[in-house]
Amino acid sequence: MTAHQSEVPPDVFGDVVTQITHFVRTRVVPRESEIVSRDEIPEDIRAQAKHMGLYGYAIPQRWGGLGLDAVQDVEVAMSLGYTTLALRSMFGTNNGIAGQVLVGFGTPQQQQQWLPGIASGDVVASFALTEPGAGSDPSGLQTTARAAGQDWIINGSKQFITNAPDADLFVVFAKTDPAPPSGNGIAVFLVPSDTPGVTVSPKDTKMGQEGSRSAGLDFTDVRVGADTLVGGDAKVGYRAALTSLARSRLTIAALAVGQAQRALDESVTHATTATQGGQPIGSFQLVQAMIADQQTGLMAGRALVRDAARAWTEDTDRRIAPSAAKLFCTEMADKNIDLAVQIHGG
Repeated sequence: MTAHQSEVPPDVFGDVVTQITHFVRTRVVPRESEIVSRDEIPEDIRAQAKHMGLYGYAIPQRWGGLGLDAVQDVEVAMSLGYTTLALRSMFGTNNGIAGQVLVGFGTPQQQQQWLPGIASGDVVASFALTEPGAGSDPSGLQTTARAAGQDWIINGSKQFITNAPDADLFVVFAKTDPAPPSGNGIAVFLVPSDTPGVTVSPKDTKMGQEGSRSAGLDFTDVRVGADTLVGGDAKVGYRAALTSLARSRLTIAALAVGQAQRALDESVTHATTATQGGQPIGSFQLVQAMIADQQTGLMAGRALVRDAARAWTEDTDRRIAPSAAKLFCTEMADKNIDLAVQIHGG
């Protein structure tokens, strides 16, 4: 997979980030309580996200997207991470793990068939990899696909599949050979959600991230044609899974930076307005130290994300840097949020 260079010049991209940040902070942040209580993103916010092109900002322009590269993708994710993560989850699979499989590994026919709809938001694509025994390591897959003439028959189950209740297309990973002489015997298929034999379970109930939608999937003798095999090659699947998962780690790291920034901002606001003994609590050294720790972690995480994204775009590191960034930034965000809770402790 070659490195994808941005199709958006820096001055134009600056305007893109400004618009997304304005949307997040003026339209979504004020309605976070509504999103939590209703456990869904309001339809008008969904419609505006679609109108803004948020379903396809990382899809190349020849298929109707904006064509952001990984460096720009993380900047957008840091803006989106400032609010409920359910917002980015709504269109994250189109830009990320599902859409990028097609961008990087699909045949020209598959790309032309699906990517314009994915970029516009008319098609919601879902990445169907995770199973009880397989997730970040796809080698444990139990879902199978066996050849039947020119077709394939898929059987198995998936769990925690983001956007499954809304999906029009499932990017499905399955084992075609349980004991291949070489490789991992994993292929990836493009399965429309209305294909006979595909069953979507009820939406998962979560503790947190209300408004995001995930569910389990069952495939019972699902018959698909040879043209649904991504790349036209059964050996493509494992590499496609690992590549998409690696890039998605950059995005998760960047979203965590956005969450950490929000925790810091809320902490500073509270520390300057809440009082104890007639003075703002921000004048107390202990509170100042917690805010300093938040700021330090945030700056380190942001720098690490940007460095890892640059290495991805330059194709110098697509393995260690994304994983390191995700590990550090998610733990940093957790610490920042914990400190914010303490600062708000009264």
